[in-house]
Amino acid sequence: MEASVWTDRMLAALEYGVKGDVWFSLMDKVYHPGNLWSAWAKSAANDGAPGVDGITISRYEKDVEANLVRLAGTLKDGSYRPKAIRRTYIPKSDGKMRPLGIPTVQDRIVQGAVRHAIEPIFEKEFARHSYGFRPGRGCKDALRRVDELLKAGYRYVVDADLKSYFDTIPHDLLMQQVEERIADGRVLGLVRMFLEAKIMEGLDEYTPAAGAPQGAVLSPLLSNIYLNPLDHLMAQQGYEMVRYADDFVILCKTQQEAESVLELVRGWMAEAGLTLHPEKTRIADAQTEPFEFLGYRFDKGRKWPRDKSTQKLREKLKPWLKRTSGVSLQASIAKINPSLRGWYGYFKHADRRGLYDIDRWVRTRLRSILRKRHGGKGKGRGDDHHRWPNKFFADLGLFSLERAHELACRSMKMAH
Repeated sequence: MEASVWTDRMLAALEYGVKGDVWFSLMDKVYHPGNLWSAWAKSAANDGAPGVDGITISRYEKDVEANLVRLAGTLKDGSYRPKAIRRTYIPKSDGKMRPLGIPTVQDRIVQGAVRHAIEPIFEKEFARHSYGFRPGRGCKDALRRVDELLKAGYRYVVDADLKSYFDTIPHDLLMQQVEERIADGRVLGLVRMFLEAKIMEGLDEYTPAAGAPQGAVLSPLLSNIYLNPLDHLMAQQGYEMVRYADDFVILCKTQQEAESVLELVRGWMAEAGLTLHPEKTRIADAQTEPFEFLGYRFDKGRKWPRDKSTQKLREKLKPWLKRTSGVSLQASIAKINPSLRGWYGYFKHADRRGLYDIDRWVRTRLRSILRKRHGGKGKGRGDDHHRWPNKFFADLGLFSLERAHELACRSMKMAH
């Protein structure tokens, strides 16, 4: 919560409620200098590519004080207009491409400032089982909740997949929900302008009929606002739902209950103008068949990194593990270690074998580099394991996921 935006008086009103639960006079909080500086600092920390105007973070920073004063003036007098969003595509783990919308640096700052002003109003009403893009919550909390429910006997899993959620949110229905809590017409106008900002894809430019572009600062909050009624419907009906953005599972104790809740969700989605993916949405019996959630594969009481997660890591490491690599082994290890540590940080609760497979793959690639440098051909194998044992790579500083897992388990045992 931004101290520069939310005064003690506002915080008290948030705690005890305002008349009609509707908030007026928020625009002055948006263009407050402290808020714009805070939004700028977050944009600068995230860095990111330039938008359609080509202005980078470093270029904006050169005259940041004058830029923010000018920006505050346009917000105050109502002349501010967002520029088009540059659309690009990034590869997904399944080989398909994910559309990404990149606003200009200035528009990212304004979206951040709007989010600071309105997020606490909606955050107060979000359901406890919603974990995505929320302060103090994350993937690990959602995964922990799924674990708890499975151990408590919730064996049937409604594994739901929303088809192109961010690109299909109906603007008018979303704005109706925002208007239930926000009555400041100028703030509402900003939100609508961001939703309806033109999309520039190559040389083509068009106005989106629906959606909140992935990559835009305000989109995660808006996406949570739109699914919030579904969250509360599930809670009111007594269903155990765990949601992270548009990725959610509902855990049930019986097949019949799972079938009932899936029909309820289908009906809600139809009314909301959203679509469940027909092939990817299913009911799984967690005791006999696996299901995937937030990068993990849950399989008969065990957790593994799902194949796509493992493949994504390998693709990231491959440029530094080519047999034709001309850099020293120490340099390659220094480049891949941060990725290995980050991956372990997320998947450290996976079954040990899934971690060992990554270690073995990395060492095989490194042995292949050494084999080529010593005149050999093909992958590292056979005597190469004796010539360059695991300890050889450990002495060079290679991070081992399995070793990190062993140390973590040992520390837990000592603590108990």
